[in-house]
Amino acid sequence: MPFVNIKTPEAALSKAQKQEIVHRTTEMLVEYLSEAARPHTMVLIEEVKDGGYGRADEIYVTPDAYRAKDGD
Repeated sequence: MPFVNIKTPEAALSKAQKQEIVHRTTEMLVEYLSEAARPHTMVLIEEVKDGGYGRADEIYVTPDAYRAKDGD
């Protein structure tokens, strides 16, 4: 079973963007592994809360400009 784990900042992606990522990732794996992989492909999108990770030696907080607008 193909398994893809994607971590993103909390609220950075809309529901529609997550759906597109799942679809496109599944399509890519089917392209490489064959259609037989489709029903067994798992794509997990994990949202990491602000302050839950660091970047450039500082705790990272997502700027409002990078947050999804639809609230999903």
